[in-house]
Amino acid sequence: MATVADPASVLLPGHDVPLGRYTTVRRLLPQRSLRMIGAWCFVDHFGPDDVSGRPGMSVGPHPHTGLQTVTWLVDGEVLHRDSLGSLARIRPGEVNLMSAGRGIAHSEESPVEHPPVIHGLQLWVALPESARHGEPRFDHHPQLPTFAEAGMSTTVVAGEMAGHRSPALVHTPLVGAQIMLAAAAGARIPLERDFEYGVLAMNGTARVADADLSPGSLLYLGRGRTDLTLRSEDGARLFLLGGEPFDEPLVMWWNFVARTHDEMVQAREDWQAGRRFGEVTGFNGDRLPAPTMPTTRIKARYRDGRTV
Repeated sequence: MATVADPASVLLPGHDVPLGRYTTVRRLLPQRSLRMIGAWCFVDHFGPDDVSGRPGMSVGPHPHTGLQTVTWLVDGEVLHRDSLGSLARIRPGEVNLMSAGRGIAHSEESPVEHPPVIHGLQLWVALPESARHGEPRFDHHPQLPTFAEAGMSTTVVAGEMAGHRSPALVHTPLVGAQIMLAAAAGARIPLERDFEYGVLAMNGTARVADADLSPGSLLYLGRGRTDLTLRSEDGARLFLLGGEPFDEPLVMWWNFVARTHDEMVQAREDWQAGRRFGEVTGFNGDRLPAPTMPTTRIKARYRDGRTV
């Protein structure tokens, strides 16, 4: 069981990162001062962007190892293709979950005929040692559990919250949930004391615990909380991330999550040589080449920054 720390909240700003040819995202995780929240190790918030008369999202085939990707849309549509032969269109309220395991490749793009706005999250979940060498798989879930109370509606995207469990396959105790607050509404949500949590705003502003939250930043809430107070004057769409602290050291570089520098080198070599990851068919564009490895060895780190 995780050691419970005193509750603390820290507001962390994101930074803009180009993604593909047409999209810029706000990267909220990892950060220098916060590498993970539970097994959640990567958070990109994109949009809302006006893509009327424009191509929209276009991210060519690229590889992943040792992680799961979770795609959540608020507006727009995204077409997923992968090296398993999957072809899935995701719409708001649905979730795509791709488990890379030992290796998979995929592409993401807006369909030729697409809605005028795109807005959503791309998240990664680090796989534990027991699952990271497994066979890759892809799952599309068009229906997710939703529950409501006065002024608030919650959709459980991954994991479990308040007795409601998402059908998405996960390998560690965690939660990812969208929380919608009506204007001038307040609520209190239950939390797991042994989890650490973070909250980001996708639309609107809210008072979360003791902090004011607006799009573009991530509020880290620490561990030891049993509930969380929320309030919004103008209405807000929030996303809650949580989980038991991940106690395995990780190396993260480009699109790979591994345990050693040498694993990264091998994954890069396999992608460049056309091994291991398979082929993505149907994408109208080139596969993404891997960048050059850093000149110094990448050290595996625990969530608290300790190196191996």
